[in-house]
Amino acid sequence: MQAMQEGQTIKHEVYGLGIVTASDIMTAELIGEAPATPPKTKRRRKASTAAKAAKKAQAAAAASHA
Repeated sequence: MQAMQEGQTIKHEVYGLGIVTASDIMTAELIGEAPATPPKTKRRRKASTAAKAAKKAQAAAAASHA
């Protein structure tokens, strides 16, 4: 068992192929070396309240014209 570096490619018995995003201690087969700089995870931002209100108003306007 080992702690794996972020960005390493692994093969897990249950989950299959993947890339390490976080690691504690686990058992998996290392497929590749860790990159020099780990990839940045892309996270989706929540829509702001103003954006939600604008979208709701646009939907209401479209419904009233239909």
